Amino acid sequence: MKILLCSDGSLQATQALQFGGIIAAACHAETTLLGITEKSAEEDALFEALKQGAQILKQLNVNAELIIKAGEPLAEIVRRTQEMHYDLVVIGAVQKGTRGPFLMSAKAYKIIKAVEPPVLVVMGSHKTLKRLLICSGGEKYIDTAVHFAGEMAKNFAARITLFHVMAEPPADYADLIKMEEDVNLLLHSESDLGQNLRNEKELLDKMGVESRVRLRHGLVLSEVMKEIKRGEYDLVVTGSSPAGGNLRTYIMGNITREIVNRAECPVLVVRGAQTPAGLGSSLKDFFSEVFGQSKGQPQ
Repeated sequence: MKILLCSDGSLQATQALQFGGIIAAACHAETTLLGITEKSAEEDALFEALKQGAQILKQLNVNAELIIKAGEPLAEIVRRTQEMHYDLVVIGAVQKGTRGPFLMSAKAYKIIKAVEPPVLVVMGSHKTLKRLLICSGGEKYIDTAVHFAGEMAKNFAARITLFHVMAEPPADYADLIKMEEDVNLLLHSESDLGQNLRNEKELLDKMGVESRVRLRHGLVLSEVMKEIKRGEYDLVVTGSSPAGGNLRTYIMGNITREIVNRAECPVLVVRGAQTPAGLGSSLKDFFSEVFGQSKGQPQ
């Protein structure tokens, strides 16, 4: 495993470096510490901050290659990930305020969307990795994230929760569908959604990772944020899908963007291999499988 730790010498970058170092140590990863300054006059200060960062990594038994660049951060990080293969890019981010839809640094968003490897966004100080939450949309594009998170979880003997939010069921079925009872019903169905979640669970089982599936009904973002707070997770894993065209960019949907914005724990964004087909067909298949034809339709 190869990890790229990105730093501008700030306190938050140092905290992100420490969390990334914990992962690097557990995964025995080859690590690069990339320091970037937009002003050449600040290179000396950055170098001192990076020396302190390298000392933190050394205390974690991580020996890192140290690289300093002067330039635009996004361009330098993209260039580095194109020149060298990395399995994970770690960045620090701070919330800019408490109002408006975009609380996090615009630079962090651009990095998440522009680079090909998974990006770990760290806000605040975090020093453990025992409980992981994977936000599964029930589509195959999340499989890459499930496998990547599983590999990380193995090294920490961590537990993973596969979390999926379904739209509120039709009123006619409200008395038949209960939050906790839906899990087994869905996992044993032949709907696309049921099969995909079942495959995700089986993948983690084969990797020797303890996992469980949690299912909720309601507004996706609201239910995800409730689960993050309720479960006291150390890491939230979500996905993004390839954008169209020839540019190496990725779609960062509103749900992923808001999770990154609002979660108080680190968030890992993993690229999917294909664009999600949409939840509507999965829900349709599920209700058809379980209940047969919808009420009111000709028999």
